[in-house]
Amino acid sequence: MAYNENTAKRVQDALSGKKGIFEKKMFGGLCFLLDGKMICGVNQDNILFRVNPEEGESLSKKSGVSQMVHNGRAMNGFLYVEKEEYKTDKDLEDWLERSITFVESLPKKK
Repeated sequence: MAYNENTAKRVQDALSGKKGIFEKKMFGGLCFLLDGKMICGVNQDNILFRVNPEEGESLSKKSGVSQMVHNGRAMNGFLYVEKEEYKTDKDLEDWLERSITFVESLPKKK
């Protein structure tokens, strides 16, 4: 699996100390999960963030952000974010916090 190891390290560092986080190789990259629910995934060129679907469409209109498309269908709530949009640690932390907030609102996995 090919993913950007530098970006993965930045995500690891940003999530260090947060309980319930683990990593899993999925979707051709490295995904980060909170209590079994995906927060984000690092691939070669960008990060796939999971966000509140109610925000997904409006966020996807930002430069460098696009909805994930699977089998020809846009997956509202899953956004590919290009590296220019998470260039600074603060930018990355903002995206991660948005994802974590949404994932924490989901029902517990059984």
